[in-house]
Amino acid sequence: MTRDQVREAHIEIEPVIVQPIGNEVVTSGKVTFDDLRVAHVYSPVTGRVTRILADPGQRVKKGAALATIESPDVGNAFADLAKAQSDLTAAGHDFARQQDLYGVRAVSQKEFEAAEDNYRRAKAELERSKRKAALFRRGAPGGAGGDDVSQGFTLRAPIEGEVIGRNVNPGAEVQGQYGGGTAVELFTIGELDNVWILADVFEMDLGRVKRGAPVSIKVVAYPNKEFVGRVDYITGTLDPATRTARVRCSVPNPGHELKPEMYATVSIGVEGKPVPSLPRSAVLRVSDQTVVFVQAPPLPDGRLRFVRRVVAVDETEGAGYVPVIRGVSSGEPVVSVGGVLLLGML
Repeated sequence: MTRDQVREAHIEIEPVIVQPIGNEVVTSGKVTFDDLRVAHVYSPVTGRVTRILADPGQRVKKGAALATIESPDVGNAFADLAKAQSDLTAAGHDFARQQDLYGVRAVSQKEFEAAEDNYRRAKAELERSKRKAALFRRGAPGGAGGDDVSQGFTLRAPIEGEVIGRNVNPGAEVQGQYGGGTAVELFTIGELDNVWILADVFEMDLGRVKRGAPVSIKVVAYPNKEFVGRVDYITGTLDPATRTARVRCSVPNPGHELKPEMYATVSIGVEGKPVPSLPRSAVLRVSDQTVVFVQAPPLPDGRLRFVRRVVAVDETEGAGYVPVIRGVSSGEPVVSVGGVLLLGML
């Protein structure tokens, strides 16, 4: 072909170059909460929900009321506290009396020591009752700090954030965490401004993935949008069944598009391997062969000459360029655009 023919046919030529190929590891992952920005709220008491005070999507402050629960556990705790205070007072009086009598040898040492032991036990029981009641006093209606016996308990937000989930309705019976049964999560409170992506990286790629590496995230809900973040943790063990390591990526999510439990395609930036590479557009399929057109030395009259050559490439690596296994060498000029036209001229 003359140079004018090549130009008019829009045939482009590029040399085979050595460059890093395979500069990303693509794997699957799942969106989760940032563990430091989420709280799963359970009821510490067993009882019946009488009122819901927070709805999904609502922002709440730390300590804000979420629900009220009518629970005999609360009444029992304050009743135990009142009884422990009375028992301590009675044991203290008896101990003081026995101490005075023992001083004048009016009672035996055994009776005196028994009174002392009862006093110490009553004191320990009061301390235990106070600690138990303190758990419920923080949830007393209106934040009351008195020791009045009450059946009401207010479930409060442990952190500031958005009510992301609510799994309870008025009138529902709930199991308390301290009741010995299986407690159900009632509220989920958290922030979605930053989320984690948990990805599984195969053992063969693990050595190339580094902490701080850039990541690109895509989800099916937003096929034309790319979310970016960084690798912030790589687990120290492999899953023995899948031979993968868990990699955690931190991804900003200001628009809250990424939702926990979404599946994602995760591309992790890694250092590529320098190898001779071809433009992917230069690779053609002819029957069962993979070929490229190589520019040969020109003819004496100045016309350009192109030779079809069978090559082997690894098409699973790289994006715009693929690594060469054999067939062409570094520096050889190949047709990157217009090879299909040359095939038709054979």
